[in-house]
Amino acid sequence: MNPRRWFQEHSLKLLAIRDTPEAIAGGVAIGIFFGFTPLFGLRTLFAILFAWLTRSNILAAVIATTLHDIILPFMPVIYRWEYDLGYWLLSQPHHWPPPLHRPRWEGFAWHTWISFLFGPVGKRLLVGGALCASPFSLLAFLITRQVVARHQMRKRIREQLAEHQQANPS
Repeated sequence: MNPRRWFQEHSLKLLAIRDTPEAIAGGVAIGIFFGFTPLFGLRTLFAILFAWLTRSNILAAVIATTLHDIILPFMPVIYRWEYDLGYWLLSQPHHWPPPLHRPRWEGFAWHTWISFLFGPVGKRLLVGGALCASPFSLLAFLITRQVVARHQMRKRIREQLAEHQQANPS
């Protein structure tokens, strides 16, 4: 998989969406935010739900959520950073986590979302993930809004020039 080609194809899909720059940028920001969360199977559903609730573009949210497929090889390291940050924030007094050890799971306890999300690991990952995702989401919103607005303005100018040339074929 070529990351540059993937990014180019998906950015062209984002630019082809017919919506306001703010709605598209909002969808991208929501997708980036949920891409950082450890909600492994629910990311896209949450991105769709929040994009719908905020009247952002749902397709842009889905495309941005899949952006994390490119950085999938680095996600264990990112999750570790998120966990460390969440551990530090939730510990009283604040301190960094001890070195990793292999957890002891009894039976199929690790299969349930409730034991993962509401256990100590899930809480720390969610808090750290939300904190890590926020600046990237804001940056993605600002950049996407600017790029989409510029693209739509250029497209409008080209269409107006084409109409003008058809009206005056001299």
